[in-house]
Amino acid sequence: MEQQKEIKQKKPRTSFYHNVLQLILVGSVTGVFAGAITTAFTLLAERGEELSQGAYAFIRANPAWIPLWLFTLFAGAFIIGVLVQISKIIKGCGIPQSEGATRGVLRFKWYRDATANFAACLVSIFMGLSIGAEGPSAFIGACVGDGVATTLRRNEMIKRYQITGGACTGLAVASNAPLTGIIFAFEEAHKRFTPEVFICSFSSVVFGMVVRYGIYLLLGLEIRNAFESYQFHTLAFNAYGYVVAAGLVCGLLGVAFQKGTFALRKLFQKIRIKRQKYVHFLQIFIAVAIGGALALFVPGVMGGGHSIIESIGTFGGTKEMQVESIFGASAVGVLFIVLIAKFLITGVNVASGIPCGIFIPIIAIGACLGGGLNGLWLRWGMNPQYCDLMVMICIAALFTSIVRAPLTAIVMICEFTGSFASLLPAVIGVAIGYIVGEIFRTDGMYEELLEIYEQESGIHERAVREVYAIAVAQGALAEKREVRDVLWPAGARVTEIHRGEEVILPDGDTVLRAGDMLTIVCRTDAPDKVKEDLVHILG
Repeated sequence: MEQQKEIKQKKPRTSFYHNVLQLILVGSVTGVFAGAITTAFTLLAERGEELSQGAYAFIRANPAWIPLWLFTLFAGAFIIGVLVQISKIIKGCGIPQSEGATRGVLRFKWYRDATANFAACLVSIFMGLSIGAEGPSAFIGACVGDGVATTLRRNEMIKRYQITGGACTGLAVASNAPLTGIIFAFEEAHKRFTPEVFICSFSSVVFGMVVRYGIYLLLGLEIRNAFESYQFHTLAFNAYGYVVAAGLVCGLLGVAFQKGTFALRKLFQKIRIKRQKYVHFLQIFIAVAIGGALALFVPGVMGGGHSIIESIGTFGGTKEMQVESIFGASAVGVLFIVLIAKFLITGVNVASGIPCGIFIPIIAIGACLGGGLNGLWLRWGMNPQYCDLMVMICIAALFTSIVRAPLTAIVMICEFTGSFASLLPAVIGVAIGYIVGEIFRTDGMYEELLEIYEQESGIHERAVREVYAIAVAQGALAEKREVRDVLWPAGARVTEIHRGEEVILPDGDTVLRAGDMLTIVCRTDAPDKVKEDLVHILG
């Protein structure tokens, strides 16, 4: 018979209101630091993208410099490989790792991981790879949240909330979309709505955005939106057929992107060298070579994709970036060329393990698809004034099909556009994109990547099964709350509740009461941290 570890509650009880105040205060500190650091990162990323575009334009005009360009790519790939060797958790896009940390599944060494990710992503952006700043910003923000909680000696539960707040702040600052950052906490990070998740995300995002605006004001910079070149009109009822068709196409492309990316990953995993522990260097070299070649011939593939998104709007021709002619192709042809190139290199980046962000590249792919489909819809009689709206619908539908986060997609579109004209069409497009994903039985891409990171980190192999017995104290955080609403340690499951003479087999709706004796089973590689967390929740 398995031995239970009875936990004695030596710590003083913490009231719900005291915990809320703590979350607000620590969340505010997290927001300030995460806002400052991720703002610095996004500004450097923007500058790096500008320098990269200038460098590639120079090389196209002066082919004699190609050998130096190749050497730069080689050196950059080597630097990224070294940084990945130092901090393996920075591989791939940063949002899955952030989600894993908020759930207590993955753990950061915050100072090392944040620095390595910061440097590696800037090097990648300077080399012209298809990388967005949003995913890395969420990762860096999560590390900052971890660092703040560690420095202030907060318990494991508060640390996870602060990691959540930092990740939300990083995403909100990088995308200039605070509501999207907050919704991300509910729908993606924790997959639940609780007062604590709202408080930590809201307080962090608000202070982070204030810091961002302050920095821009001090530097005399203008806060711009890639969708300023778009103009939206209310969609007529007879045009909703185009919305349905666009949703179907985007759903299918999203499924293809997900399956294609994981197929590429399997291909990269088959690469073998004599010293296999250094194989990631070769994988990164291959990805950088492909990305550099595409950036040289297809300018629109470079960076996250803000420029190409801006150029597709009605007033895109008046902006700095316009849809350039590639191989003499028409504007619609160029969009499909960029779409294919960005589709390929974004998948290669994730598959090879280059530290990157796919949040904005996915949006850029959706924008290119929307612009390309508009060429077809116009031939079929669609009113030209709906073109910009159709682009936004494609963005939302593709994002949903890949990430499986419909609420985030809808809020993101309304926030990006500053208009509710796109709300109903976006909801329809998102619903269709989501249904297509369900038909093909695809999970959210971030969820699948997180599972891969868990396997690669060896967490499952190190984990041991522990059984804890602990009573719910009067005034504990978990008292009078449903089991599903409590932020339990990762992998913990309440198997029995002894309430007086009664033995209850709980489900998510079971309400905990003071005096309940809980039997909790947890498979973990950190039993002491689980014990500490349970004392704080129930003691």
